[in-house]
Amino acid sequence: MPSYKGHSIFAFLLACMFFNNPLSIALTFIGANIPDFDHKFKTENVYKMIILGLIVFFSLYILKLPYFLGMIIVFLGVTFYFSEHRSFTHSLFGVLTLTSAVGLILIWALELIIAVTPFNNQYQILGILIALVSFLFLNRKLLMIFLPLFFLSLFIFPNGNFSYLEIVLALFLGIFSHVVLDSFTPAGIKIFAPISSKKVYRNFGLSAIFLLVVLAIVIHAPVLFSVFENYIYTCLIQFA
Repeated sequence: MPSYKGHSIFAFLLACMFFNNPLSIALTFIGANIPDFDHKFKTENVYKMIILGLIVFFSLYILKLPYFLGMIIVFLGVTFYFSEHRSFTHSLFGVLTLTSAVGLILIWALELIIAVTPFNNQYQILGILIALVSFLFLNRKLLMIFLPLFFLSLFIFPNGNFSYLEIVLALFLGIFSHVVLDSFTPAGIKIFAPISSKKVYRNFGLSAIFLLVVLAIVIHAPVLFSVFENYIYTCLIQFA
């Protein structure tokens, strides 16, 4: 069974293949640790998530602000509570559900902060939100590594561009990477749970990794072609 270290390293490598933004890389890293919240030994954290969602809901409701943020946090906690380990949260439907829920939490929180505070630097606000979310989904050992490196990356790259679509894609890549890695275990994964209990194994994982590598190459093809073109041009000048 892959450990949280294996999932985190695998997600980081995938993130570097697709993104050059520290926010997106961090979201992919965090996303890889989200599906395992269906573990029974994390039930206490799930309770805290539900309580947090209720506090946010009632606080925003009293302040007459959009309270959907609290509702989606509660929904996320309830999803983990009722999901058996390596069932719904480790399926394609689970990947889409978790991606949508966490993505909406980040986007709605970002929009709310911009609407009610004088802060308007979306890049920095999202960085703070990602740091807060990391406390929900990363264990203490990972936090000790993640937070210093994340804030260092924000110091090196204090400003940058991102889109809501990139937030969703980064989360999807991280969560999906967890499912892919778990398919290499003897127990496999129920890829279509809860509709079907059919399991997939190593072949699914290898196929998924192959497709991700091909997709990364296709996305970066213009850059790779430009580098190759400059290399050929430099060689021609040297031998001219």
